[in-house]
Amino acid sequence: MITVSKSELKAKMLEYFRQVEQTGEELIVTNNKIPTLKVVPIRKNKSVEDVFGDLRGKVKIDDSIMNPETEEWDL
Repeated sequence: MITVSKSELKAKMLEYFRQVEQTGEELIVTNNKIPTLKVVPIRKNKSVEDVFGDLRGKVKIDDSIMNPETEEWDL
């Protein structure tokens, strides 16, 4: 987490914004050493392929997941 005063941010705002974009790290802005603002990067949504792509071909479904389940579960 990056912490910077309002006055320093004003002088180097573009530099700090680029750093947040590149690193993904949050930026905390302070006023008289008290945190007042938080700047965070917008996270892009990952595709299904990005999240589960490494599982392709590794998962096996034995029965149709659309068939109703009629058996009682032993709890």
